[in-house]
Amino acid sequence: MTDSPDAESRFLEQLGQRVRTMRALRGMSRKVLAKVSGISERYIAQLESGKGNVSIVLLRRVSDAMGAHLEDLLPSPDPTPDWQMFRDLLRKATPAQIAQAKDLLAGGSASAPRRAPFCGIALIGLRGAGKSTLGRMLAKKVGWSFVELNKEVEQQNGLSVAEIIALYGQEGFRRMEQAALQQLLARNELMVLATGGGIVSEPLTFDQILSSFYTIWLKAEPEEHMARVRRQGDLRPMADDRSAMAELRNILLSREPLYSRATAVVDTAGLSVDAAAARLIDAVRPVLQNEARSFGLRSVAL
Repeated sequence: MTDSPDAESRFLEQLGQRVRTMRALRGMSRKVLAKVSGISERYIAQLESGKGNVSIVLLRRVSDAMGAHLEDLLPSPDPTPDWQMFRDLLRKATPAQIAQAKDLLAGGSASAPRRAPFCGIALIGLRGAGKSTLGRMLAKKVGWSFVELNKEVEQQNGLSVAEIIALYGQEGFRRMEQAALQQLLARNELMVLATGGGIVSEPLTFDQILSSFYTIWLKAEPEEHMARVRRQGDLRPMADDRSAMAELRNILLSREPLYSRATAVVDTAGLSVDAAAARLIDAVRPVLQNEARSFGLRSVAL
């Protein structure tokens, strides 16, 4: 039994939406995706509009270019928002871990999960959100170290982020990002961590951030993000793209549901650096006091 033409059209529209969303999560413009995948920008535009009857081979090239799994592009109802994280955990699990998970899902018992060690404050958000500037100010205020995850990746691999992506692709960079995060957590020291804007596109890494840090989404208006990035002279990955503002809005729209999983949101729209820093400090004050009581940490005077 074959699908009706209407059902096939809906499938192609949903496929196009998935490709567009995945591209935005990775922070890739259509032009960049076309260049990396070797598929024309016009063809990708047709695919995203639901008018491209793409072959499985070309779809695989698109998913590979984004460092995504092919199945993530196919329209299907995800049973839970954490499905991708569960899937990736299963891919890395040992046979014993899989057996334990099966027993638990079947109604077996398991000991109460241990709380992940508190590692500090993590800042997430788009480029231009102020993660580096405000993160340094917060770290100085509370007396913790300040760490930029992307710089840790570069230091541990001896390559810039751009070089890593050029040599190993998005998937390779995400693997190195996850390894760098694990090494940071192994230090067992309190820190203010500034993450890359696209960290939310890697389920396992983002879940580790959420479980180990008090996570704050630094939020601003798209125009402010763009203005700040331009002042920094950094337009990756949208350089020379006339539709950069539209791409930025698409990226923010696609990532908002994931950014909103943060423990708190600090809206810096229209604020000076000092005013934004004050708002951030107000947001972390309760958690610092709570963690100090729970784990005997040194109280921080804010």
